[in-house]
Order: sequence, then C-alpha cells, then structure tokens
Amino acid sequence: MTAARRLVLVGHGMVGQRFLEALFEQDPAGPGAAWQVTVLAEEPRPAYDRVHLTSWFSGTSAEELSLCPDGFLEKYGIELHLGDRATAVDREARTVTTASGRELPYDVLVLATGSYPFVPPVPGHDAPGCHVYRTIEDLEAIRDAAATAGAGAVIGGGLLGLEAAGALKAMGLPTHVVEFAPRLMAIQVDDGGGAVLRRRIEELGVTVHTGAGAQSVETGEDGAATALALSDGGRIPADLVIFAAGVRPRDELARGCGLPVGERGGIVVDEQCRTADPAVLAIGECALAADGRVYGLVAPGYAMAETAAQALSAGGGSFTGADTSTKLKLLGVDVASFGDAHGAAEGALDVTYSNSRDGVYKKLVIGADGALLGGVLVGDTEAYGILRPLALSGTPLPAPPEQLVLPASAGAPAGPVTLPDEAVVCSCHHVTKGQVRAAVNDKGCTTVPEVKQCTRAGSGCGSCVKLLGTLVTDELAAAGVETARGLCEHFEHTRAELYEIIRVKGIDSFARLVDEHGTDRGAEGCDVCKPAVGSILASLGNGHILDGEQAALQDTNDHFLANLQRNGSYSVVPRVPGGEITPDGLITIGEIARDYGLYTKITGGQRIDLFGATVDALPHIWRRLVDAGFESGHAYGKALRTVKSCVGETWCRYGVQDSVALAVELELRYRGLRAPHKLKSAVSGCARECAEAQSKDFGVIATSAGWNLYVGGNGGMTPRHADLLASDLDRPTLIRTIDRFLMFYIRTADRLERTAPWLERLDGGLDHLRAVVMDDSLGICADLDALMARHIATYEDEWAATLADPVRLRRFVSFANAPGTPDPTVRFVPERDQIRPALPHEDGQPLTAPLIAGAQLEVRAG
Repeated sequence: MTAARRLVLVGHGMVGQRFLEALFEQDPAGPGAAWQVTVLAEEPRPAYDRVHLTSWFSGTSAEELSLCPDGFLEKYGIELHLGDRATAVDREARTVTTASGRELPYDVLVLATGSYPFVPPVPGHDAPGCHVYRTIEDLEAIRDAAATAGAGAVIGGGLLGLEAAGALKAMGLPTHVVEFAPRLMAIQVDDGGGAVLRRRIEELGVTVHTGAGAQSVETGEDGAATALALSDGGRIPADLVIFAAGVRPRDELARGCGLPVGERGGIVVDEQCRTADPAVLAIGECALAADGRVYGLVAPGYAMAETAAQALSAGGGSFTGADTSTKLKLLGVDVASFGDAHGAAEGALDVTYSNSRDGVYKKLVIGADGALLGGVLVGDTEAYGILRPLALSGTPLPAPPEQLVLPASAGAPAGPVTLPDEAVVCSCHHVTKGQVRAAVNDKGCTTVPEVKQCTRAGSGCGSCVKLLGTLVTDELAAAGVETARGLCEHFEHTRAELYEIIRVKGIDSFARLVDEHGTDRGAEGCDVCKPAVGSILASLGNGHILDGEQAALQDTNDHFLANLQRNGSYSVVPRVPGGEITPDGLITIGEIARDYGLYTKITGGQRIDLFGATVDALPHIWRRLVDAGFESGHAYGKALRTVKSCVGETWCRYGVQDSVALAVELELRYRGLRAPHKLKSAVSGCARECAEAQSKDFGVIATSAGWNLYVGGNGGMTPRHADLLASDLDRPTLIRTIDRFLMFYIRTADRLERTAPWLERLDGGLDHLRAVVMDDSLGICADLDALMARHIATYEDEWAATLADPVRLRRFVSFANAPGTPDPTVRFVPERDQIRPALPHEDGQPLTAPLIAGAQLEVRAG
C-alpha cells in the first residue's frame, strides 16, 4: 500500500478551504487515503466567509460565517493548527517552520496566504484609532472603538471601503469616505455610474471626498487620532480611521525561500498554479496567475483552488483567467459590473440609460459584431443575472440593446430561456446553465436548495440565486411538471390573493373560504394554510384568535398565547413599550418569576422574558401581570414584537428628538397587528443610532428637522440594512406613512415573508413602495388608512380577554382529566442561580410553584 503523501497548506481562508474540499473530491482512493494534510492558519478560527464579513455588524456570528462544515476536518484526517503563522520555508529540506517553533515536513506545499491590507505610509497611520478592515478581530476592534468615537473616516472608496463606511454609518457615526480616484469604485464603474453611486450614498448621510488622498493622521496629546488631513488641503475631524485602500499579496514566504514573485507582488505560477518549484503551489490572492494578474475576488480564487487540486490528483485542469464580475449592495445601493465594463475592446460602443431622479444608471458595452461585451448597473441590478452570462458567452443579444437597459415597464428584458447551455450562471463555482438543467432533468432536483447541493451553484457569493430559481421553475415547466404557485394543496391562490378575497368578500371563517375558493370543499386544511388564513382573519379584525373555529387554525405558540421552548415549557413576555418600565412593574415581574421559579432574561428588544412556565401556570401568571397593568407582548405571534428605543433628547446629550415617546406611541398603535411574519421596529434619537433602527422592519431616526423613516431591514441569517423611505418627516406624516407601509405589506406579502425579502421582490422596489404609500399611485391609501384605523379601534389585549372567558381558559391544561397538574416530563436543572431545561441524560426536577395543585383562577368579566 502506498503511503499517503504529506501536504502542508499555509492559509485557511475561503480559498484554502475550497482547495481542501476540491482535493478530497478528486481523491479516487477515498477520504484521506492519498494525502496526509496539515493546515497552518494565522487566525484563531477556521475559514470563514469574508465576502459577507460586514454582516457581522448586523448580528451574524462568527459561527454562522464559518465555511468549515462540522466534522469535515475529522472526516479527512486534516490536522489544523490555529493561530500559528508559517514563518519560513526550506525548499531544499522541504519543511515549513511556524511561529510556535513547529517544523513540518512536506511532499507538496500549497500557499494560500491571501493578502494584507495596504496602509499608505502617511504620518500617524499607526496611531491609536486607526484600523484596517480584514478579519473578525479587526471588526471587533472597530466596534469597540466606535462606542466612544465622535466621527469616522474611511480611506478608500472601493468595495471594501464602502462596506466599512456602511458599518460606521450603521453604528451611528458621522462618516466620511476619502478616495484618491475621481470616482467611487473606480475599477468597477465608469464616470456615469460613479456619479449616480456618489449621489445615492451622500443621500444616506455619508460625506464623499474624491480626487483627494490622505496627507496625514492628526493626533491629540494622548497620541490618538483626532482628524485626517487631505492632499487637497481639506481636514476631516475623525477619531476612528479605517484604511481600506486596497490589498497586497502575502508573498513574503515565497520571497524568503527564493521563489519568483511579480514586480508588483504575487507569487508567480503557471496555468496549473505551480510555482518555479514543482513541489510548491500558490492559489488565491497571493498568486500572480499565468495571465499576469493578481485576482482579489473569491470566484477566481475558487477556480485556482480547484485547478491546483486537479493538478495534484488527476494532473488535468488549468487556470488561464477568470470572470471578475461583481454584484453587491453598498450602503443600500445596488451596484454591478461585468465583462468589459469600461469598453476597452477595439470598436466597442456604449448604450446608456441614466435616471438621476431615481438614482439609476445602466450602461451596456456592445462589440463591433453586436455582441454584449460588458456593462455597469447602479441602482437597478435586476437584469444582472441575464446580462452577465450573455456577455461571458458571446451569444448574440436576444433583443435590441436599448431594450435591455430600459426599465421593466418600458423595455422587454431577456429571460433565462435566451441563455445558451454553456453560459456560466454561477461564476464562484463555474456552474453553467446546462449543468443546472441537468440537475433538474437528470438528477431530479426540483428546488434551488437541491440544485445548490447537487452543483454548488449559489453557495458562493449568492448573487446568482434568483436566476437559479427562475431556471429551475422554467425547466420544470418545460418538462411539463406543474409548479404550484398557490399557498398549499388546498388553495390555488397565493397568500396575497387570499387576503384580498377575504377582505373584499367579508369572509370571516376558514370553512367558508375553503368551501368557496379552496381546491377541496370541506377540507380541514393543513399546517401551512390554517395559520396563514388565521393570521389574515386576525389582521382584518375577525374576533379573538381563540374563539370558535379561529382557535383551531392557530399553531402551537398562538394556541397557548406563549412561546413553546425546547423542553415543552413556555415563556411569557409582557409588553414593555419602548423599553420603558416603572420600578413597580419591575418588582411585579421579579415577584412573579420568584414565585413560579422562572428563568428571567433581558431580551434584545428591551423586554423581560420569563422562561419555564407550564401550560397550567400560564393563566395564573398572566392574571398577576394583567392586574399589574401589563398586556401581551405578542412574542408568540406573527405580529409586532417591539419598538426599541434609546433615551433620546430627554436624557442623552446627543439626542435631537424624544425617541422614547415616539417608540411608546408606535408600539401601542401597532400592538397586536397580525402580519405575514414578525415585525420589529426601533426609534433612535439621533444619527448615532443606538437603537439600531436600520436593522428593523421599520425604523425611525431623529433629525433636527423631524424623522427619517427606514424600511425593509432585518437581522438573522441573511441580515439586510433598511432602506431610507423618506426624510425629515413631521410626526403626523411619519405615522401615516408607517400605517400605510405596514398595511400594504400585510396586504401583499407571501406567507412567512419578512419585509426585507418582500421589498426586494416588490416590482419596482423602494421607488414603487414610496409611490404607493406617499403619492397614492395605486389609489389605495384610503383603504390602507381605514384598515389601520379599524385595527386600532378594535384592539384588545389577548390575554386580558382570555382571562375573562372560562371557555378560552379550558385549553390551558397539561392533562384534560387532571386540570392544574403540570406535565412531569417538563423538567429543569439549576444553573447560575436560575433554571434551565434538563437535557435527556440529566435527572431534572419538575417545576414547583405555589400555584398548581388545587389552585383556582378567578374569571372576571371583560
């Protein structure tokens, strides 16, 4: 049996991880049979997603960013050394030495050392307050510095610089961007696109300085940064400075061991990613490819990783260049460029559409033969998924180019059907349309997740996911496979269509709806349609959700008006409008938690969550809360959760408006409003944004002239900053606009669709939404106003109403034949002076409290 060859990989970033995956995909002898792999990682954690690094500021954890699947290293016997930088390579002895003193022998060495941030050698560049934007540790340092900083400046107006600026702006800092080139994103966009991009970004409150460089970082008596002096004589007050002026290849190991490097850096490699030493390969940002370029994007890095893996396994594969197209959202502005974006080809001509009023710019570069060569899109990148593959494939255009740049209402954009099979739809993993079609037709994939798993398409930067969805749907339709668009098997209508049917016809029950508009008269429904219809009925004011048939439509949480937890217990969340609570209120909650043995936690929405209640205890707990003046916080429902707030001008020296008063008003106005998904909001009293309003479904930020309204934000797995809908609104206009936004969302969104994907899916996007709710472009504002007025007029606290009704209270039992007896399987163990659910192997105790056995609950009339 041949001994496994020793391979040392230096660098465990995105490209390094992709190399490992490709290496073992190529291994015909099975996992780990051919290679004994050791990985040296300079950072303290395994490979993570740098493309979406900025989402860390919106709540995405380092674990969620991780690219190394659980069990991957163990499966292939990979030895990973974290936080141990390679310091030297001895090519003659074939060893690598690390900072900790390890000396690792190799048969093959792969350098995936990436790049380092370029920091211009300006005076003061290393002063406290100066940062780079490259790793999670860098972001942690920036976040900590922003907590006490007064203003921020970013040196560099490229992709990374604008992302850094977005992070500073989101943290509430006055933000400046300094770019030496005459426009932002000079590599990706042209003058026209740069002008539109600048205008859109400045509208968001970021100050842009182009055609100027950093002259020096000024410092104070303590040596820390205080301001940035510019080459044009300008001066920017800034005690937090981020250098994002580009990157340089990490090629010092190659230089140290005598391997050739490029004049401007980068380890010289051939088409198989081999260096001058056949035993050493280099991939990713540290490599100078055979075409003479150093690539700083993930897609070329992945292609090099796959080429190197093939070279080491089957001996095939070559890397001769890569697609450098980009599509992303910067400070809420969509930007894309692809192919020959600047028209460098001889005889190239431009077709341009510009609408400065709407902040949209589109340019297509057309070759002498009429083929699409490339393009720039700013403000509207909807057509990117079709245009980029067309440009890369060299296929004749399916329509006149002027039609392809016009808005959807005026033009006739090409669809995915026009793409040839050889067109690359996922550049990160070089997946063609033909491969996607094969996954559907030959391998039985019927959904985008299945296609992702089968082809890896869409698992990189994610910009092709929408196109994938269209391709899958079209291919299934072409094969005669009907793709259902209805809510579920019981309805051919979408949720939005059912909402209109219920509203217009005055339908007040699921039974009537399914009889008149369902696919099966008399059907009982399913766990998809029943809660969705129940939510629609509730949002239209059709009685208490636990009355009659309505009660049978609810899911587990709404069924008991509480959040089900992992061990079968429930949590209780009383409403605390705006996070404002009296000492008596705090004492009441504390006494209840003590008396019922509940775990208490302050939530991110400025409320107190009480965990560990049994079903039997819920009414008793809520009786005491209601008597103390509390009401349901609707943490269990698809409804408004909280309106978070800072203390505003009442207490804070930076506040310019009373954010708490507005937050309380909004929370009480929209409490109990049922929606397709949960709703979160926040009000910040100044631009420092302590309440994180731009990460909410609707957020409000105070200005000296009124209020700015942001919509369509969310955290979670796919965080999204909210978009600015309107500026400097007075209070009545602000509230009226929010009313209409919420009712329009409830009216048109799909089941379980948050406002962020709804807004991105909305035909016409933010501009259409603005036209609907502010200009009444659809003529429905009176209806939206009336729906909100009806909600406000008919609101009642669900728990107070439940406590007043003996029929509703009958459901709150663990055992129908033994009311008041808690479920003995719901068990807890002590931890940090409180309780937590017992794990299966732990001998926990059931919850004990003074209520349960023989307790009586007083039922009072409403």
